[in-house]
Amino acid sequence: MQVSVAPTSGLERKMTVQVPSERIDQEVEKRLKSMAGRVKVDGFRPGKVPMKIVKQRYAEGVFHEVASEVMQSSYYEAVTQEKLRPAGAPTIEARTLEPGKPLEYDATFEVYPEFEPASVDGIAVNKTVAEVADADVDKMIETLRSQRVVWEVVDRASQDGDRIVIDFDGSIDGEAIEGGKSEQMPVELGKGRLIKSLEEQLVGLKADDKKSLKVQFPDDYHADKLAGKEATFDVKVHKVEEPVLPEVNDELARQFGVEEGGVEALRSEIRSNMERELRQAIHKNTKTQVMDALLEINDVDVPQAMIQDEIKALKEQMTQSVGQQAQGAELPDSLFEEEAKRRVKLGLIIGEIIRREEMKPEEARVTTALEELSANYDDPQQVIDYYRANSQAMLNVESLVLEDQLVDWVLEKAKIEEVSKDFDSVMNPQPQAGE
Repeated sequence: MQVSVAPTSGLERKMTVQVPSERIDQEVEKRLKSMAGRVKVDGFRPGKVPMKIVKQRYAEGVFHEVASEVMQSSYYEAVTQEKLRPAGAPTIEARTLEPGKPLEYDATFEVYPEFEPASVDGIAVNKTVAEVADADVDKMIETLRSQRVVWEVVDRASQDGDRIVIDFDGSIDGEAIEGGKSEQMPVELGKGRLIKSLEEQLVGLKADDKKSLKVQFPDDYHADKLAGKEATFDVKVHKVEEPVLPEVNDELARQFGVEEGGVEALRSEIRSNMERELRQAIHKNTKTQVMDALLEINDVDVPQAMIQDEIKALKEQMTQSVGQQAQGAELPDSLFEEEAKRRVKLGLIIGEIIRREEMKPEEARVTTALEELSANYDDPQQVIDYYRANSQAMLNVESLVLEDQLVDWVLEKAKIEEVSKDFDSVMNPQPQAGE
């Protein structure tokens, strides 16, 4: 088998392969002989069809079948022989495809880039330092209490924090607003779920009040035809309700699955969960900084075939996440291209560093990762057993562990500055200007 390889552009290669005719002819002959005992031809008894007639009828089809198989198998032999690393499937085009002549074809494909990862010595990483304070636990308990709120009717004017149940009918210059009418609608005052100028005027109303309110739509309102317009909303109040929160006691603890130990056990479990979430958030932030730094300092050509595969994967993920809403909607590749290129490039960089440093997933880290993954399930051991029994699931876990080991390897060489933050600013970061 003769092989020649020529670069075309960037990472693309054109490989020309010539396969001796004997390799194909011998297989064609073998298959035709095998067929002779099975084919049925009018005028001949089964198994008695002359080989000449078998060849006349089937030789061309068998030749193309064998040639196609040989092109596929010889392609993989050739890339192995030439020590190439194809990235994606090849485009194969036959040059010579005739019985009795050597088979010759071109295979065009991209290869993985060869590069030396840049040194990570001295890259800057801000490492967050934070802890869960008693006040954070208190705040979380208040959040849990609000999930068990009971609304009780009151005979007074509404105020912030109340729930008011209303009918409303909106219009502009006497013309009804599309979607601007509702009945028996509950509104929690202070939540900002209605237009600000409307919600503000609902404070101070009582049951059975009827008011005609002037409402100003904001200039940036999502419906262009309403943006900046003044509207009239006729409002009728059915009732005003105030929130009644449950007491912080053993009964509340039981409602959240803590059967023994009462409030202190509840606080302990809440703190434990918050500490785990805090560790994960800090780790995610640190990992993001490391990955961004690796992308910035490494200039790597990315195979277009891999980008297209990643675009396809991102499309499938979005389709699964939005379900029926995505049916029939063909989203453009350009929507996913930047993220796909980032993921592929980062994967190439990570893979090359892991290969060069000969990193292997540490079993202790794998065990810890499985414990973290299963912590929120009713039966954590069942989840761990599932992963252990599923090779693909375990491969995903081990890949994440290797990424974490890579992050630690970078941090050992990085210039780290510790930044103190509180729990809330870590868990609910505010977007920076321009984001």
